[in-house]
Amino acid sequence: MTTISKFILPLFVAFVLIYGFKKKVLLYDTFLEGAKEGLITAFHIFPSVIAMVFAVNILLNSHIIEVGFHFLEPLLTKINVPLNILPMAFIRPISGTASLAIMNDIFTNFGPDSTMGRIASVLQGCTDTTIYVLALYFGSVKISKTRYALTTGLFADFIGIIASFLIINYFFN
Repeated sequence: MTTISKFILPLFVAFVLIYGFKKKVLLYDTFLEGAKEGLITAFHIFPSVIAMVFAVNILLNSHIIEVGFHFLEPLLTKINVPLNILPMAFIRPISGTASLAIMNDIFTNFGPDSTMGRIASVLQGCTDTTIYVLALYFGSVKISKTRYALTTGLFADFIGIIASFLIINYFFN
């Protein structure tokens, strides 16, 4: 399998070149035009990425998320939901990388096969980076009316969070 994987990309490039020659496409000019469009897109996306990274770092470094969820601890212990998973559930719609870092901390502190590790894994798969997607991709194409997309995405994330708790509690507890 590793031998095949080494040849897939060069074969794909050869196929594109042969197909382009056959269709009489100016390959180098088309490549340069695509590279130029890619740089323009990256230039438009860059401010959104910087703003999102800055906001996520402020949230994580201030520890306001952990402090904010302490009032829910009595309720969460009754329904068998660990308090330590809530920062990941809260930050997941904002940043995939930050939620992966939180999940790594959960794996380090509790282990990947613990209830916390399992909930974190399922939560990572059941939710998406909704706010990040809206800020980055909608912002790059100048879509400003995101009301229904935001509501639907956050509702789907909320259902994914609940599903991760229910699935792990049903199958492993």
